[in-house]
Amino acid sequence: MKKTGFGFYFFLALFIFIVMFPFIWVFLTSIKPVGEIFSSFNWFTSNPTLESYESAITSRPLFKYMLNSFIVASVTTLIALTFASFTSYAVTRLPIRFKGTILGLILASSMFPQIAIISPIFNFVSDFGLRNSYLGLVIPYITISLPLSIWILSTFFQKIPKELEESAKLDGATPFQTFRKIIFPLATPGIFTTAILTFIGAWNEYLFALTINTEDSMRTIPVGISMYQSQYAVPWGDITAATVIVTIPIVVLVLIFQRRIVSGLTSGSVKE
Repeated sequence: MKKTGFGFYFFLALFIFIVMFPFIWVFLTSIKPVGEIFSSFNWFTSNPTLESYESAITSRPLFKYMLNSFIVASVTTLIALTFASFTSYAVTRLPIRFKGTILGLILASSMFPQIAIISPIFNFVSDFGLRNSYLGLVIPYITISLPLSIWILSTFFQKIPKELEESAKLDGATPFQTFRKIIFPLATPGIFTTAILTFIGAWNEYLFALTINTEDSMRTIPVGISMYQSQYAVPWGDITAATVIVTIPIVVLVLIFQRRIVSGLTSGSVKE
């Protein structure tokens, strides 16, 4: 038993180290002097400094990039969850034919690579004068996040007992009242989980943000960080420092809602 316990914790620690290694290395690099980053590959530095953090903030409008990403990701999450909630409820709870086919088509629509759909989306955004705007990014982000949100929420709605709807119907509740007062509150863990996944996906998206918003004041975090490099050098100190700074909001967000996320992930996998 002791050997089994030691082996379990050993492999658990090894797994955590492998997963966290990129983040640990990025942080350790961000506090090294610039000259030391290129001169050695030592894990730790004897002269830790915050010069890279100061340079990351002053050389580029990093906080403006973060604000842009936050606005776009938040609006995308709100719109995607609103439509996904109604769609998932209709597909899974209402008497609609070909439910499996509909869900299959929804899932299939999310499998198109971004590079295959970026041309028509770019033309659409340009024709309506939405380039270099928040709305110009929200629209393509919804096309990515909405199918996956519908598919995830459908699994949670399916786990809710149908007897609750039947009781509400006997009490005279309309389908919308049933959804708002019974189904939606019970699916809250799944909704939180879907919201976090949608937000992170929009926060990290790169290709659409690079193509549609070309003005520096409208760039998002992934594109903004890629702009730190110059023609002749790559300031890895600034890039790693900026990466640490922009990762903090996501970590805080996950820590705040970690219980709901875990509850949503587990409740969606347990059969009622």
